Amino acid sequence: MTLLEIAEQLRDAKESAILVYAFNATGKTRLSVAYKDATKTDDINHTGVYYNAFSEDLFVWDNDNDNSEQDIRLTIKYCSLNQFHSSLKEQDIRQKLVPYKPKYEFYFNPNADPERGIDSITFYIEGEDAEDDSKTPIKISRGEERMFVWCFFLALFEVDGWADKQAAHFFIDDPVSSLDDHNIFITADTIYQLILRNLDKRKIIVTSHHFGMMSILSDWLSKGEAASRFKNRDGTKKYKQFLLEQRAEGLVLIKPDKGVMLYHLRLLQLLNEADTKDEVSTYHFALLRQVLENIASFLGVGRFSYVLEQIGISKGQRVEDIVNALSHQKVYYYQTPTPRPDEVVIFREVLKGLKDTYQFVLHT
Repeated sequence: MTLLEIAEQLRDAKESAILVYAFNATGKTRLSVAYKDATKTDDINHTGVYYNAFSEDLFVWDNDNDNSEQDIRLTIKYCSLNQFHSSLKEQDIRQKLVPYKPKYEFYFNPNADPERGIDSITFYIEGEDAEDDSKTPIKISRGEERMFVWCFFLALFEVDGWADKQAAHFFIDDPVSSLDDHNIFITADTIYQLILRNLDKRKIIVTSHHFGMMSILSDWLSKGEAASRFKNRDGTKKYKQFLLEQRAEGLVLIKPDKGVMLYHLRLLQLLNEADTKDEVSTYHFALLRQVLENIASFLGVGRFSYVLEQIGISKGQRVEDIVNALSHQKVYYYQTPTPRPDEVVIFREVLKGLKDTYQFVLHT
């Protein structure tokens, strides 16, 4: 399918909440643009609101290099959203930031023209007097910036006018890049609360490359305290989950078996499918390494060679060397995507050992 065809399939789905997992570089951001095009009422007006890479690109640092960073600030490019800035208060964003426990404070710098909204945002060290003109502007980290921009949009979602004018849906594309595990969990909770508040009002589409966050959301929607709210009276679900994957014939949306959204199981499904169809490529060795590292991490060891030993691979060092070599990024630039026959034998030996030892149930 093309991105537009996938966007139309998501648009036509009756469910109120949709989770779409995809590996990086699959086209999630372009899918959000395609969805915007598929849901327009005309060439100009959007029916929903979006958080994606384009949203983040509206925020750009002015490092004030000419003045030794005396007035460093995060500027906001002008766009159609600026008309709603007048209703946005600093405290609205602070409330959204509370779960993230920021170590900074901030204030808005309004544009000289009120119609152009907020010109920029200045950050300073937490604890300094907000009324003191001598407080020192600081540049926050990339992860802190991502959290701030996300909370800026969370607050903007609630501003009268924007979400009411474009009330059909929210499309949230990957808000967790550059965040640590704790803040990814917090972000998952903010999305879950957003879904709860808007479930009967508008459709919400969430895309991400982070399987952990999607697994958390999937679990809360299906088993959480409010899980009953995500079911219709006839027992059908108000939410749907997909895997967006790139195939030789193009993009495809896959419904995960039994609703399971677990990273290592999906990787094993892909590896098992490649083995069954005799279509093992160099790329699959990279996925195999990810599974081995995932299991090693779960077992509390720092090396995946330990997992090879546990599954009975006597030639541990040789296997580790091969998997290391074939999963190294530079290999893709210089080697054929087709592994040698002896390497495929190793691949199958490791995969079989994983399935036999840990008894994974792999539905296709």
